[in-house]
Amino acid sequence: MNRALRFFAPIIFLLAIFKLPAQDEGLRNYDYTYLDNIRSVKFHSEGLLLSYPIVELGGAARLALSFDDIDGDVKDYIYTFVHCDINWQPSNLQEMEYLEGFTGERIQQFSFSFKTLWPYTHYELTLPNNDLRWLQSGNYLLKVYDDTDERRLAITRRFVVVEPLLGIGPQVLRASQVSKFRTHQEIDFVVDHPRLKIQNPLQEIRAVILQNGRWDNAVTDVPPKFIRPNSLIFDYQDRVVFPGGKEFRFADLRSLRLVSFNVLSVDRTDDGIFIQLKKDQFRAQQSYTTFEDINGNFVLETTDQEDNDLAGEYCEVFFTLNVEQPYPGKEVYLFGAFTEWQLKPEYRMAYNESRNGYVGKALLKQGYYDYSYAVLDEEANNSQNKQPAPDMGFVEGNSFETENEYTILIYYRPFGSRFDRVVGAATFTSEL
Repeated sequence: MNRALRFFAPIIFLLAIFKLPAQDEGLRNYDYTYLDNIRSVKFHSEGLLLSYPIVELGGAARLALSFDDIDGDVKDYIYTFVHCDINWQPSNLQEMEYLEGFTGERIQQFSFSFKTLWPYTHYELTLPNNDLRWLQSGNYLLKVYDDTDERRLAITRRFVVVEPLLGIGPQVLRASQVSKFRTHQEIDFVVDHPRLKIQNPLQEIRAVILQNGRWDNAVTDVPPKFIRPNSLIFDYQDRVVFPGGKEFRFADLRSLRLVSFNVLSVDRTDDGIFIQLKKDQFRAQQSYTTFEDINGNFVLETTDQEDNDLAGEYCEVFFTLNVEQPYPGKEVYLFGAFTEWQLKPEYRMAYNESRNGYVGKALLKQGYYDYSYAVLDEEANNSQNKQPAPDMGFVEGNSFETENEYTILIYYRPFGSRFDRVVGAATFTSEL
């Protein structure tokens, strides 16, 4: 190294360090969209539109990311990864230890919308690809930046890389606690691990259980309760328990010509397309009714044109929850996968006396959307809690009969290891 380069190298290194916080300003270690021009983000196993993004280490399956930029131009979107521990904090691994290949690559696959009232650019990315592959199992955070002018966070998404080293046998039961018997679902399961020799299961093994792909209400850090030769028993009372909820409401926006029965009106103007849904009713006191849903998820599709990705229109969709009086001390939100399972200000509803209920709106691409109404105490929203817990049961009610999808993840951290491996995963419905 020559003398000039030796002199400037520490300066360059320090500049790089001080630039990093600006790049990741406001970073959240969960699914989040940071820019208003980014819409319709989908991240799932390739070919399985409703799946949670889980992929086997070294397997043939891939993950698919897609999103729209409603500015309608071309930007430089680049992507990187962070390997995380069981609590979604960065692990102790260096990038070269968990990735082979290059990060910071540009998303090169994009197309422009075709004959839509609102022009947009559609981006796609598959992982792993020719540029990289993962070397370790575990939790990963995908970060997408807009690097057009100055680097800005655009999207973060969680996903899991798993080593299939053990088997999981789940069972869905009514809650053992009497007060939850009619409203909640309890998950028990057995983990068989003849191929994995675990020295101290109570210290080295932890389970995480998700309902409908949500992390906001996940049951985490669950050790095995009983240990058998080559088997671990997770059989707790009132620990791995979830409110059953009700089947999700839906908005079928796939056609703007032949509208579904819950669409009240479709208006096309020079300013956009406006859809008014029929009024929704309070369901908490209603008896359970079974019908097909997609567990809060959404699918982007149009039956008016042939291309779902490039011909789907963006619409302002108006929702109304029919309520005679506003709920004192409570806020009402639209809630589902399209809100990233979060209570976001743009999906907060306002009480409108002329409509005799809460009204809200969302800019949505044509498709099929599950949704529900979630309630939050105003005091909780004003607290320091960054992610206040939504209450779906207040408006929707809870029932143990409801069909839900569950995912069990098994984390393994043997003595002396520097990171959490994921050595098993199972996804199933409550209708086992």
